[in-house]
Amino acid sequence: MAKAIHSMIRVLDEQRSLDFYSKAFGLQVAERLGFDGFTLVYLSNSESEFEVELTINHDRAEPYALGDGYGHLAVSVDDLEAEHARLTGLGLNPLPIKEFMHQGKLLAKFFFIQDPDGYKIEVLQRGGRYK
Repeated sequence: MAKAIHSMIRVLDEQRSLDFYSKAFGLQVAERLGFDGFTLVYLSNSESEFEVELTINHDRAEPYALGDGYGHLAVSVDDLEAEHARLTGLGLNPLPIKEFMHQGKLLAKFFFIQDPDGYKIEVLQRGGRYK
């Protein structure tokens, strides 16, 4: 059986991304691997073994075009309203909280936030299928 272990995103400014993911989601550097031409930085926290892999191409000066194929990463939290208020207080500009209904029942309560490179992250109230 396959196990999801990480998702990779390309970022322009390593420190800017590290600051965002630390402040927003408590992700810290699990490992940093430097190579000729690029660096890989694996971010994680104690909530999950799943990691976000940042790829920093050393010769890149222009922001990446995300195109229309990228969707989003998702995280779950115990208290969505408190997390929204915390991120707002940090000046990270989360979008408003939304409710997603399915067949007349609440399926999910969530909001989106964007990282410095424009990647969308969905923050969901923990519960149901969103553990």
